[in-house]
Formats: sequence, structure tokens, C-alpha cells
Amino acid sequence: MSDSAPKSQGITAVAALFGIVAAGVAYVMYEFGAIGALFIGAIVAVIVAILLMLGWREPAAPAGKVDAPSPRDVSAPSPNADAPSAAAPAAAAPAAAAPAAAAAPAAVAEAPAPKPKPAAKPKAAAKPKAAPKAKAAAKPVAADGKPEMLSAPRRGAGDDLKQIKGVGPKMEKMLNTMGVWHFDQVASWRKKEVQWVDDNLEGFKGRVSRDEWVKQAKVLAKGGTTEFSKKVKKGDVY
Repeated sequence: MSDSAPKSQGITAVAALFGIVAAGVAYVMYEFGAIGALFIGAIVAVIVAILLMLGWREPAAPAGKVDAPSPRDVSAPSPNADAPSAAAPAAAAPAAAAPAAAAAPAAVAEAPAPKPKPAAKPKAAAKPKAAPKAKAAAKPVAADGKPEMLSAPRRGAGDDLKQIKGVGPKMEKMLNTMGVWHFDQVASWRKKEVQWVDDNLEGFKGRVSRDEWVKQAKVLAKGGTTEFSKKVKKGDVY
């Protein structure tokens, strides 16, 4: 009974204070009449008193100071009786976290190392290119300058020497008689050999040099054509 008296007096004082403030605000700011302001103050005081009664809590005892239990509290379990048990798991949490943290490096260490990539196969060395075959050395020019002649055409047929400008049907027969049947023969003549043929063409001396037979024969021997050989093939010359 002694504890409830101060409690009710405190609630009444606080509620009355709120009621007076509310009445003053209603009368001054909102221009209520005296009766209306008192009515509003009374309502506010009642509401505050109810709220304070519902939410009133006694202050906790200071730490380290234990009050002697009253006779009425001997049989009732203390509301904080379970506090040690609740604090125990909280204290155990850091201890449990420590082994987990210690196990983390072990888990990292157990991760399998990445497999090394297989070494790239060495590329096969490139085969050395075969050295180009050396051309057969040309036969030296004869002492008298006479070029090499043939007794008969190769494969039974000679080239159309009339495609060389300066060689007509009569000249072709003369060359065949001398042993000249193919373009490559004329293309291979060197200066001394050209001089020999020029000197031995009866009635046509100097024709080989003058009409540049060797130059034309080199083109024709490779399968090419000249302006004159095109005309011969069309039949516009002979």
C-alpha cells in the first residue's frame, strides 16, 4: 500500500500539469471559453493519467545493490532468473566463432591447386627449301664461232622460223639446211656465233644482226608472241 500511494500521487500531478497546459493552450491560442478550456484540460489530464498508469515502470535497482526479498517475492520466481542462461549462449558465441575462423585457413588450404596447363607442342621445324638446280653450263663458243647445229628437228618437227622477222620461206629452208630448226637455237646464239651465221648466209649476210633475230627468238622460245609473229599466224605475211 505504501508503494501505490507515491505512484498515484505522481501520476495525478503529471496528469494535472498536462491538463493545465492543454486548457491554457485552448484558451489562449484557440480562443475557447473558460468552461470549454477547462473541459479540454480535464480530458487531456484523464488521458495522460490513464497512459501513465498503463506504462508505469518502477526504476531498476542500482548495480551491486541487492534488496532483501520481501515475503511476497519469496515464492514468485524472479523475472531475471533466466538472465544467466540467456547470457551463456551469447558468451559462447565468440568461442564458437573462434574455431570457425580457425577452420577457414584449413578450408582454403584444402582447395585443390589448379592443374598446370600442358606445355604447347613445339612447332615442327620448317623443311629447308631445296636449293635451285644450277643451270647447265653453256658450251663454250667454237673457235671458228659456228653455233651448235642439229642434223634433224627434235621430235620430228621444227618450229615455224618464218615467225622471226627477216626469215622468209627461202631463208627458212636455208637455215634448216644449215641445221637450224628451233627458236631456242637462235635464242642461244652469242655475239661470235651471230657473226658466223651473218657471214654464212649466202645472199643475206648481216640479216641476223640487222633484224635482231636473237631478241625475237627469245620471246618465241618461251611461248610468247611478237607483233610480226601474230601477223604470220593470221596469214597476213606469207
